[in-house]
Amino acid sequence: MSYVTFAVTLFTIINPIGSLAIFAGIAGDRPIAEQKSIARTAAFAVTIILIAVTWIGAQVLAFFGVTPAGLQAAGGVILILLGLSMLRSQTPRLKQTPAEREEALERESIAVVPLAMPIIAGPGAITSVILATQEMSTIVDRVAVSGIALAIGLIVWICLHFSAPIADRMGAAGLRIVTRIMGLILTAIAFQMLAAGLRDLLPGLA
Repeated sequence: MSYVTFAVTLFTIINPIGSLAIFAGIAGDRPIAEQKSIARTAAFAVTIILIAVTWIGAQVLAFFGVTPAGLQAAGGVILILLGLSMLRSQTPRLKQTPAEREEALERESIAVVPLAMPIIAGPGAITSVILATQEMSTIVDRVAVSGIALAIGLIVWICLHFSAPIADRMGAAGLRIVTRIMGLILTAIAFQMLAAGLRDLLPGLA
């Protein structure tokens, strides 16, 4: 996996455009100053989560005895499902029961939970980072992955910080189009990941 492929995959999974729509839905009625504070904290938390997974994710896998090939195949399936849901503009993380949404709104701060995790830095993003560090395992690679995570965290902050004007300018149709394009790209990448994982798990298929 190249740095460019990883960056595109992670960006597509996190989907900052879709995240700003979620952010507007759960924090749009708060004062502007509070929205900006939540956006800053959430983006920082997303960055820390992704960087932490970059450096300790492999050790966690080793502890549970999960092989890189097994994770790659399972991660491919997870990302295929996520990509297909994005193609239908039915991103799973958008779904909240009325009780969950009310609880989120009543919390003093929603920046870390549920916004940063699991809404933005969800299972798909975490899986993609772990898979990348399995293939790019040198110190230089992990520094580069951390830099990509930092850049995406910055993009998330920009999208959340300017969520209201961006959402108004793009409109609902624009948000759906961007989400579907990202879903198509993610699905293609995910099938490649699944095929690579199956080749390693079942050498007879090669």
